[in-house]
Amino acid sequence: MTLLPQEIIRRKRDGHVLSSDEIQYFIHGLVKGTVTEGQVAALGMAVYFQGMVSEECAALTRAMTESGNVLQWDLDGPVLDKHSTGGVGDLVSLALGPIIAACGGYVPMISGRGLGHTGGTLDKLESIPGYNTVPDNALFRRAVKEAGVAIIGQTGNLAPADGRFYAIRDVTATVESIPLITASILSKKLAAGLDALVMDVKTGSGAFMSEYDDAVSLAESIVSVAEKAQLSTSALVTNMDEPLAPCAGNALEVAETVRYLTGAKRDDRLDGVIMGLCAEMLVLGGIAKDEEEGINLARRALESGAAAERFEHMVFCLGGPSDFMEKSESYLPVAPIKVSVDAQQGGYVSSWDTRQLGLAVVSLGGGRTSVEQSVDHSVGVTEIVRVGESVEVGQPLAVLHCTNETNYDSIVEMVRKSVVISNNPPKPRNIIYRYVRP
Repeated sequence: MTLLPQEIIRRKRDGHVLSSDEIQYFIHGLVKGTVTEGQVAALGMAVYFQGMVSEECAALTRAMTESGNVLQWDLDGPVLDKHSTGGVGDLVSLALGPIIAACGGYVPMISGRGLGHTGGTLDKLESIPGYNTVPDNALFRRAVKEAGVAIIGQTGNLAPADGRFYAIRDVTATVESIPLITASILSKKLAAGLDALVMDVKTGSGAFMSEYDDAVSLAESIVSVAEKAQLSTSALVTNMDEPLAPCAGNALEVAETVRYLTGAKRDDRLDGVIMGLCAEMLVLGGIAKDEEEGINLARRALESGAAAERFEHMVFCLGGPSDFMEKSESYLPVAPIKVSVDAQQGGYVSSWDTRQLGLAVVSLGGGRTSVEQSVDHSVGVTEIVRVGESVEVGQPLAVLHCTNETNYDSIVEMVRKSVVISNNPPKPRNIIYRYVRP
């Protein structure tokens, strides 16, 4: 049978189930350049509307995994990883990787850049001078072995098909597709040679899966397809109805990570998600016997300073400063202008439109609207008032960090419109909604 990209697109557009051969052919063409960017975008849109059955998703995952090298490790501990579906102020990876390393695990984390309104782990790390997010294989392996953790981007030989598909999805409105998200995540993780994976699937106003049922479906899809690939995986469905950290923006989130790891400041909401994910990873990796022991081990790694040391060692191994934890403020870029977004009425913060906060960061220059666009690592939002806290007229709801004096008035209004202030405090909501396990 002769295979043509346009015929594969047509079949998926019309709701047919694609064969493994068709999927393999398309992904091979994506890597070789015989399938165009427009055709990739068209297939992404067809999948967005028509979906994929589990077997198709598994075939897509396998094809993207096999589009490059699959790493093999020879280490004295389990190879573990965590992945988030994206949110605002979600700096968990930066803190969690060093904690797991300090507990005896190894974390070769393949991360991505910002997608839509959400921040990207690589963009955050690139605010550190000299940090190499695309090391060669030898340096990546050395960093994992020596520091216990290395957070990098997709190199040319690790799931390269996903790297291109990922970038095109970002700018063609096909991010929120369960099978595409599933295949994208798992192809990178399988290529990294993991023993176990824990997913953080976000739901709420700042998540791609804003509806709870959609988030559960995604969690179940990932766990199911991972099981077919013989990768031990579980998922936590977590709350993204407000920023996870009280800030959003690349360098600003790295600074918050330093405060968290050193103990200078630990936000309760952020800490709750980090501890929950760490415990699950340590149990899956056989380092802890249950959740309670996992949390105790993770807490000890923090309080002893071991996790902070692992983070600094990772930064140094990948080209950054050797004294980053001590002098992070002198290394991270700082925006020259700060603008307070003040409350225009008193009461309790009852909700944030978290997606709008993320888009505010993008509007400041901290995110992308095209694949090739660079980001301003210094801009963002800090001092975001937590849901449930009371404010008075004129009190700051958040502070913008800007580099352009001419455009922040509209962004102030964007942030101000994204918050709801009411007379009564809102009911507390859980940070972790649900665990999904095989």
